[in-house]
Amino acid sequence: MIQANGENKIWGYMTSPIGLLKITASDAAVTAVERIISEEEKPAGMEDKMIEHPLIRQCCEELQEYFAGCRQSFDVPLAPSGTPFQQRVWNALCQIPYGKTRTYGEVAKMAGNSKASRAVGMANHRNPILILIPCHRVIGSDGSLTGYAAGLETKKYLLQLEKENGHG
Repeated sequence: MIQANGENKIWGYMTSPIGLLKITASDAAVTAVERIISEEEKPAGMEDKMIEHPLIRQCCEELQEYFAGCRQSFDVPLAPSGTPFQQRVWNALCQIPYGKTRTYGEVAKMAGNSKASRAVGMANHRNPILILIPCHRVIGSDGSLTGYAAGLETKKYLLQLEKENGHG
């Protein structure tokens, strides 16, 4: 699912129920999906680039389907930049089923180091591809919702969306 980085970068924006999302892609894969806090961070005229770039268009369409409750997994190729451990964590996150959660300890085991719960937390914090690499599905060992780069309200929203649309 996660592939090597490409060189050229282009980005586009989409409005979503959690706010404005900036999607960055190379020639080969999506490299980032981040929540933009304010409209001022969006350069004028960037909407056109979203439509011109097939991977950004595909990512936007898949995210729209996700937010509509019609998509539980993503097909667009991903290439986040990170350390080998971060890559293992992000691959492990992609194995967490839609509508389910795992603890930091469980993800650490999935990534090959059962004692690396804190490092999993750091890898989650550095996850450049929100939602598609579902770090929002990771919770504390006591079941509590813990930090999320896009904010705890966003994490709650995404988990509730998945719970409501889990069909099973």
